[in-house]
Amino acid sequence: MTAGACRMACLLGIQQSFAKAELALAEVAGWALDDNSVRQLCHATAAAATAHRHERATAAAFAATAGDGELQIDAGKVNTQEGWRDVKVGVFARRERGAPTTAADWDERDLPAPAVRSVIAAVEEAAAFGPRCAAEAARLALTEPQALTVLGDGAEWVWNLAAEHFAGAGEVLDYGHGAEHLCDGAKAVFGVDNAAAQSQAARGRLRLLEDGYWGVTEWVGEVAAQVPGGDGAALGGMLNYFAAHQTRLNYALRLRHGQSVGSGLVEGSIKQLLNKRVKQTGARWKVAHVGPFVELGALAAGPEWQAYWERN
Repeated sequence: MTAGACRMACLLGIQQSFAKAELALAEVAGWALDDNSVRQLCHATAAAATAHRHERATAAAFAATAGDGELQIDAGKVNTQEGWRDVKVGVFARRERGAPTTAADWDERDLPAPAVRSVIAAVEEAAAFGPRCAAEAARLALTEPQALTVLGDGAEWVWNLAAEHFAGAGEVLDYGHGAEHLCDGAKAVFGVDNAAAQSQAARGRLRLLEDGYWGVTEWVGEVAAQVPGGDGAALGGMLNYFAAHQTRLNYALRLRHGQSVGSGLVEGSIKQLLNKRVKQTGARWKVAHVGPFVELGALAAGPEWQAYWERN
């Protein structure tokens, strides 16, 4: 196949099931290319793209772009031939700062989108994914931890990875996960779909943004005084959760600096690259194919897709 034909088949195979890609190629181009051939082309291209990652211009783009360095880490699920497995995903990005804002106005701000990004993914343990992240950071010349912020949910493996490979980098707990814990605490006390629960949860979210851990402790004290027979123990459990992330709740400072407070970039990548494509009904994947395929999907969604095919 020509490079152009391979490119078309791969793009369709990335965006939809291989069977639907077969139908699309027959309808649009008149090709009799079966779904298994599309599958083989996609996996071969994904493996080649991952193996030649060092040849990409991403490093130069990171160096030439102004803004803060971010590493957002999360994990999704995929059905493999060995059963359901975690797919760890890391997104490196450089993002310019937005206008300063306050906790009261943060959800109305216009945070700039990342100017450049690089996605890595693999079905492997954190002990192996950590060195993979470190190698990508070195490739992108993100070697000064003080200039990098690691954002993630409350999973312990994320922070252990950051401490081992990016010691000195800033750490931020995804605000959305923190807010969700506050809402669950309010519901446990006042009841689901209760107006008081909604009102108290809104107050708690604001206190979290304004004062971090100490704002949460004060909010818990205020709520505990109003416990009407609900699950007061849930407040203690919630407070323990935030106590483990005390140094990762500096939202007010980051808002004043126009910086991000959430890991929506990696969560969006998992939704688009993993959940919508790889987790389709009935699909089962070889473990070795998952990471490169997710990375190929990220490559196809970015500016380096054209350059990749021009070089190949």
